[in-house]
Amino acid sequence: MGQVVDKFRGKQWRERQIRLITDKVYNRIKNQSGRANLTFEDLYIAVLLVYNDINKHLPGPHFDPPSKQEVRELMKDCDMNIDGEIDHEEFVKFIQQLTTDTFIVVSQGLLVTLVVAPTVAMATKKATEGVPGVGKLVQKLPNSIYASLVTLAILMFQTSRPDVD
Repeated sequence: MGQVVDKFRGKQWRERQIRLITDKVYNRIKNQSGRANLTFEDLYIAVLLVYNDINKHLPGPHFDPPSKQEVRELMKDCDMNIDGEIDHEEFVKFIQQLTTDTFIVVSQGLLVTLVVAPTVAMATKKATEGVPGVGKLVQKLPNSIYASLVTLAILMFQTSRPDVD
């Protein structure tokens, strides 16, 4: 449950997560290529790896990586020294710009889940009052525990379902 709370800590959490992912991916590509900076080809591979990490670690729908053309255009904006390559800090800036919308979608989905799920839980608890066997069991649980269990089940479903796009 602590991870769910972390997801709502805002900008610092997002920046820390992006930094962890970007550092890992940048170093991996740099070590494989043997170059100090990333070329366009290296950058595109790095973007694919970053999106793979995002899709593995964040709840909600999976996100498609940008096209090569989108990466090329954003690379021009982030290549501050205009050398045709991306250094580590340029890469961090690049990924932050690229993933801003992704984190907004994830945050909105979690917020809706955490607000709507307890309400749905209480409605279902009320609806099961007359169901033999189930109604008595559900009614024995305190409202807060029942709402928490339903919310947790919904969150687990969101993070474990396959991409259905």
